[in-house]
Amino acid sequence: MAEIHHFAHGAFNPVAAYLLSFIGSLLGLVCTARARSTRQRGRRARWLVLASIAIGGAGIWLMHFMAMLGFAVPASPLRLDPYLTMSSLVIAVVTVGAGLFIVGFGRRRLLRVIGGGVLTGLGVVGMHYTGMLAVRVYGDISYDTRLVGASIGVAVVAATVALWFTVTVGSWGRIVVAAAVMALAVCGMHYTGMAAIQVRLHESGVHHVQGVNPMQMLVPIVLVTSAALIGMAFSGLKAMTEEEFAAPPPSPAGGRHAETPFTVALRPGGETL
Repeated sequence: MAEIHHFAHGAFNPVAAYLLSFIGSLLGLVCTARARSTRQRGRRARWLVLASIAIGGAGIWLMHFMAMLGFAVPASPLRLDPYLTMSSLVIAVVTVGAGLFIVGFGRRRLLRVIGGGVLTGLGVVGMHYTGMLAVRVYGDISYDTRLVGASIGVAVVAATVALWFTVTVGSWGRIVVAAAVMALAVCGMHYTGMAAIQVRLHESGVHHVQGVNPMQMLVPIVLVTSAALIGMAFSGLKAMTEEEFAAPPPSPAGGRHAETPFTVALRPGGETL
């Protein structure tokens, strides 16, 4: 078996991957809280779409790509299939979105959260191993089935807990803690799956490996990420402005300049106040 490095650049990649996952999870939870606080289905759907992009795109897929920059096989060049890599992004956003929409409408129910968690978790697994299918080395890649099974279990449990957080978090402090836990779970799933990798190089020596150098994908990914974040910001501001104009005027008892602050508090039954 060939030697494999999972931290080729030291602590930079896992730390950066965790921070990206935390930021994406935080943005997604805030959007989900806004979705739960509105009673109009169209606006709720808009917030859930934004949450799907934040959690699936940044919290999961971008974290995966950043962590993969630290993966190396010293005895072989390492390349990526760009089409499979981008396909894994679509899988992440779509499956997270499906899970959020399952739990985002209606009252909070255990079976709803579990069903959405299983679907989302399997989608995260599909994203991870689709991304790994895009990896090209001069050899054959195989996996330890026990660790693959462990990564699937971690992904399903983490996704279920994440969806539970989306319908129960009620304050900014809890949202931050929930985002930190989600990021830790996502990173744990990723590195559990990476520990399952085994590489057997071809005996005829190292030859040309087809694909794109992972570092060459940094610029387009940064551009796509920046455009997505800007689009999310404008869409979020537009939604907030529409909701504020649609809200009833403040009570006279609150004074001329009284405002109703944003809250994500929940009633015991799970509905937002």
